Amino acid sequence: MNSIKSFSDHAQCGRLEVHLVGGFSDDRQLSQKLTHQLLSEFDRQEDDIHLVTLCVTELNDREENENHFPIIYGIAVNIKTAEIYRASFQDRGPEEQLRAARTLAGGPMISIYDAETEQLRIGPYSWTPFPHVDFWLQQDDKQILENLSTSPLAEPPHFVEHIRSTLMFLKKHPSPANTLFPGNKALLYKKNEDGLWEKISSPGS
Repeated sequence: MNSIKSFSDHAQCGRLEVHLVGGFSDDRQLSQKLTHQLLSEFDRQEDDIHLVTLCVTELNDREENENHFPIIYGIAVNIKTAEIYRASFQDRGPEEQLRAARTLAGGPMISIYDAETEQLRIGPYSWTPFPHVDFWLQQDDKQILENLSTSPLAEPPHFVEHIRSTLMFLKKHPSPANTLFPGNKALLYKKNEDGLWEKISSPGS
């Protein structure tokens, strides 16, 4: 909220709008819990917030052979027109394996984009060696899907391959602070004129 408001201090009119999309009627009801937490948090804000889109849990759920799946897995926003549309992403941005490894190792959700500088700031991160990484790498697809997913039946086709490559990355870099972040500096990326992410030098490097 503070980040959004900091870019609209000059605005004389307008309103804060929220669009919530995601989750489905999963067996463990994780989506329902997260949706409730998000709505409760917005309800606690002092600002007047307008809920414009709500496509969550049972509103984003389809049933097939008595199994539940999300209708929408991903969205994108056209920032010029404010159009929101369904999307899938072949390119998941710079340092995908590094970011995935941090998450699989138990790192909390964070924002890596700095709107003021228009840069991605990745790290520096640290984690402890992933427990039993060799054991997990020896497991078949079914075991990985059932044990390393919150919703095994609803995962996209690339999920197991993604987890395997992330486990390999964690095995290769058990202590990332030394090998991936020289001088304990963040990895910085900025889009070039063609709209592609390019690595830039850290200040003082």
